[in-house]
Amino acid sequence: MEDNFEMLAKTFYGMEKILAAELKQLGATNIREGNRLVYFKGDKGFMYKANLCLRTAIKILKPFHDFRASNESELYDQIHQFDWKGIMGPDQTFAIDSVVFGKVFTHSLYISQKCKDAIVDRFRKDFDKRPSVDTRHPDIRLHLHIFENKCSLSIDTSGSSLHHRGYRTVTNIAPLNEVLAACIIRLSGWDGSKDFLDPMCGSGTLLIEAAMIAAKIPANLNRNEFAFEKWKDWDESLFEKIRTSQLNRVVSPQVKIYGFDKAPSALEKSTQNIKNASLEDFIQVNRANFFNSQKMGDNPLHLLTNPPYGERLEGDINTLYQKFGDTLKRSYPNTDAWMISANFEALKFIGLRPSKKIKLFNGKLESRLCYFPIYSGTKKIHKLRDSEKPTDGN
Repeated sequence: MEDNFEMLAKTFYGMEKILAAELKQLGATNIREGNRLVYFKGDKGFMYKANLCLRTAIKILKPFHDFRASNESELYDQIHQFDWKGIMGPDQTFAIDSVVFGKVFTHSLYISQKCKDAIVDRFRKDFDKRPSVDTRHPDIRLHLHIFENKCSLSIDTSGSSLHHRGYRTVTNIAPLNEVLAACIIRLSGWDGSKDFLDPMCGSGTLLIEAAMIAAKIPANLNRNEFAFEKWKDWDESLFEKIRTSQLNRVVSPQVKIYGFDKAPSALEKSTQNIKNASLEDFIQVNRANFFNSQKMGDNPLHLLTNPPYGERLEGDINTLYQKFGDTLKRSYPNTDAWMISANFEALKFIGLRPSKKIKLFNGKLESRLCYFPIYSGTKKIHKLRDSEKPTDGN
């Protein structure tokens, strides 16, 4: 059996614990949380499985060369001396992304160029031939991370970001990133045991990610390719075995997953994306104004939405948020309501005090994921009932 090796999965700010839990559930070992990333170990098969199944990872990297360099000459020498034959061949294309922190190296593009020169010169020396650079669609994408004089080279196992699931072909303005959507669903605590509603569903991303969680469908099942498919040791039969194993775990959700939007264009886009993901049987979307709606049935409901923040909204954003809160209070008893927004002022107009506020970033926008529990009776009665429950003595 192939030995395990270290990998790292990148994620969004504040999502490290969510990703670590997902990796543990998937079967990773030696899991360690970092800053917007999680380290773990697994074999080649697990690398395939992680790329196919992880919902909350943006990219998975495989570190292969750690060293120290105090200046450009040392950096060049360390990269030039490395035996690159095990990573790529002279007939393959490659690209390098660099991230630098500290006072020793300060210009990432220049460092990428130095790294490229060292690799090309080594191949000329060994083969009298050099690999070509392709920044758009390379066979091998390398990542160089430098913090002060500590340098780490990794190979990208994923290729394009794992938020490119493959199902979203049409979007609204400023759509929610698919990986971020999955992270938010996990942060909200939804586990597929309650009905799920997005009352302002836009292009349907939250609904699709929720349905894939409930159905246990691999997150990247619809993706066209992964970077490791171009590697010398690509094992297609192993990948297909893992893919088939994961597909055999798929189930039919036992809850209702549905969404509203009052814009016909949004409904067209969400319907198309749902069809692309082959989830028509699991998700229902309707043209409706949430503010005129009523909760369907008496069962507990999990409501999660990403409303407009105000930048492109026609009308008063504060009024929209006020109507959102009024609708929850009037028409949605027994509901766990969650909203993500970057408009902190408008959030004050909801008229409900959030039980939780979680800091996160939607792109570059600092945002809050807010939780508004709406009880069947009054909150006072609910708290009284809770106080009458026996405790475990802890």
